[in-house]
Amino acid sequence: MAGKNISEIAEEERRHWTTAAKIVKEPDVAEYVKDVRARFFENDDRGYEVVTFPEPGLCPLHVVQECPCPAGTTCTDLIISDVNMSGTNGIDFVEGLIQKGCRQRHIAIMSGNFSEADLARTSRFGCTLFSKPLAMDALTAWVEEAERSIPAERKLYDWR
Repeated sequence: MAGKNISEIAEEERRHWTTAAKIVKEPDVAEYVKDVRARFFENDDRGYEVVTFPEPGLCPLHVVQECPCPAGTTCTDLIISDVNMSGTNGIDFVEGLIQKGCRQRHIAIMSGNFSEADLARTSRFGCTLFSKPLAMDALTAWVEEAERSIPAERKLYDWR
């Protein structure tokens, strides 16, 4: 898909929607942020299904003991988490996913105030970091880079 713009990529992806829906999982993100990102991801050019959870504990990825996805699959195309969530820390959440065997490579963590300890921990996971307020051009660039590396024929595991 290299060298194609987002509209061309989205059109190619639309042809594959019968095999998998693109999904973004967002545990416990403020309502106004959810609304902005939902409009960004669900618009006609992107076509993602955005799955959000009012509390991190309600996210199936948080409560499972090990990644349920069969080999060669993931359950989502992107994961975006906030550092400060009710009842848990987003970095702990991501670290837990990795320890449970999650194979998702496209994980972003947001915070209005990353500490030095946060930066050191997240560097071990290979996550992308976004500072708040969220710069939509930075989010767009990250999403487009991730989309270029996601095979159009991939199938997502449906945990619902």
